[in-house]
Amino acid sequence: MYELLKTSPRSKARLGRLTTARGVIDTPVFMPVGTQASVKALDLRELKEIGTEILLGNTYHLFLRPGLDIIRKAGGLHRFMNWDKPILTDSGGFQVYSLAKIRKVRDDGVEFRSHLSGEMLFLGPRESMAIQRELGSDIAMLFDECPPHGASDSDLQAAVKRTLDWAAICAEQPRAEGQLYFGIVQGANVPELRQRCAEELVAMDFDGYAIGGVSVGEPEPEMMHAVEITEPHLPADKARYAMGLGTPAQLIELVARGVDMFDCVLPTRVARNGTAYTTRGAINLRAGHQKENFGPIEEGCDCFACTHHTRAYLRHLLKAGEILGLRMLSVHNSHFFLEVMRDIRRHLANGTFDDYREEFIANYQPTSKVIEGRANSKLAKS
Repeated sequence: MYELLKTSPRSKARLGRLTTARGVIDTPVFMPVGTQASVKALDLRELKEIGTEILLGNTYHLFLRPGLDIIRKAGGLHRFMNWDKPILTDSGGFQVYSLAKIRKVRDDGVEFRSHLSGEMLFLGPRESMAIQRELGSDIAMLFDECPPHGASDSDLQAAVKRTLDWAAICAEQPRAEGQLYFGIVQGANVPELRQRCAEELVAMDFDGYAIGGVSVGEPEPEMMHAVEITEPHLPADKARYAMGLGTPAQLIELVARGVDMFDCVLPTRVARNGTAYTTRGAINLRAGHQKENFGPIEEGCDCFACTHHTRAYLRHLLKAGEILGLRMLSVHNSHFFLEVMRDIRRHLANGTFDDYREEFIANYQPTSKVIEGRANSKLAKS
């Protein structure tokens, strides 16, 4: 159940609260990505210390490895990974389209070859929801078809039709106890398709709605446009989730456009490349000018990395190939994303979000295209 607490006077930003079987989630919220029942480089203690409210698990990857038999014997995904807070699981559809070596889309689902073993497998709306039921996630995403950027009009129309047909099948499937179902709106940047998809999904009365088909290779203005043409057709009393997004500045802009929930692999992925996020943009800690910088990654940051290590030391670890370096950057970046969400919620509560948004965007230097490209090209693999 979603409760809308407050809205911004000068934008569509929303302060809210989402109640799940395993706890209440304050929104807007960022969900660290635990693709294979683990957020890369972070342990559960660190995730809780930085204030993680909910994790994302990957249906496709967990289905392939370790497999449902192991997770079932463990008592579900929460017990398997020893995480007692909410988990959202994606449907597996995006990974099928982006990772499968060979795939054939049918009206009843997708036949694909595993990128791990080469085995031919099948995933459809019934199978996806059954997997998520076995995983026992608190929020399960409906199985949808996510067309690639640049798809033809006929392919977009077919993807929306399948998404709606599959949503109706998903709605009929049994759920894990207390499990919420979120529909996914497709339609690329075609207003009529987005409206149709959203309105028909809303008529099915799911627990929340995601804006899918974004961050799939399109320029940022197109991504923002897809959100803008979808949001007016989503109910105010249900949570809204933009899938696979984004940089800190993008998150703030998307909150201003009425989005409540986000996930992205950027915090830990770019950390493994030596990149750290700050309120003034991303910085490269491998750079030579960091060699004698004995300050923290960001002044005033209270994460473990910033309160215990200097930029010079972290650069040394990265250059020496020490695992601690990428772990500390992963801690900082993940903390930073969650801290941005906390700042957003605080300013929404105080009625100052729009001023905060203007100041943050004015000071933030966009991440280099090299960094963003390297991360986004591998988002599906995370």
